[in-house]
Amino acid sequence: MSAAEARERSDVSWKAVALPSEHGGWSLTVEPAVLGLVVAWSWPGLALGLAALVAFIARTPLKVVLVDRWRHRHLGRTRLASRIAAAELAVGAALVVAAFTTGASRFWVPLVVAAPLIGLELWYDMRSRSRRFVPELAGTIGIGSVAAAVALAGGSSVGLAWGLWAVIAARSVAAIPYVRTQILRTRAKPSPRWRSDIAQIMALLTVGIAWALGLIPLAPVASIAVLAAFNIWAVRAAPRPAVVIGIQQMIFGIAVVATTAISVLAA
Repeated sequence: MSAAEARERSDVSWKAVALPSEHGGWSLTVEPAVLGLVVAWSWPGLALGLAALVAFIARTPLKVVLVDRWRHRHLGRTRLASRIAAAELAVGAALVVAAFTTGASRFWVPLVVAAPLIGLELWYDMRSRSRRFVPELAGTIGIGSVAAAVALAGGSSVGLAWGLWAVIAARSVAAIPYVRTQILRTRAKPSPRWRSDIAQIMALLTVGIAWALGLIPLAPVASIAVLAAFNIWAVRAAPRPAVVIGIQQMIFGIAVVATTAISVLAA
């Protein structure tokens, strides 16, 4: 090994290529898995929930590999990220196989439906544009399919499974444009409120349609309505620090999941 290669390898931090930097992503990944498991617990569902978490973690090294390949470069970090991503994706694949072998089979349908959304997010990742609105929204709606998959693995009805995904999607649709607007406001940058306001209306319409179709109880609609009303008010109030915004949205996410799960189990 040359001196340059040794220096390059020593400068590579495994944390920089292995640990996700999107703090809100942890909550948006865990919430659908938890909702599906509370509504319809099963070991296959648990395996799918863990697979989703592993996939979220694996996205960080995979993004490093995709970016470097797109730019036709092969660095020390590329090799390290490749090994980490391969190991994590293998674990995720093993968990999905375990879900199949334990008798669950219907769960793959929502995952297949969500695949184009995940693919779109990775395409933006490869081009170093993952912070844009489209990939963020596509990725979070896509990962919301885990709620439906886990519920189906646990024996839930197809209708309820799609309803759970609708709730998670609505929570994401309400949160992401709102958070982006608030972050811009904290940085004194142009931040049209109408974008966040339209997102709140779309979120409420999503769960409203799911309720009208008989897929979910009324309680999740009420919880999304409260979230939407808060977001509409908050973008007109004094902007809060980013950490406060993140904590607020995490609390709302937990509340939406809890309200949905309790109302479904009580129905």
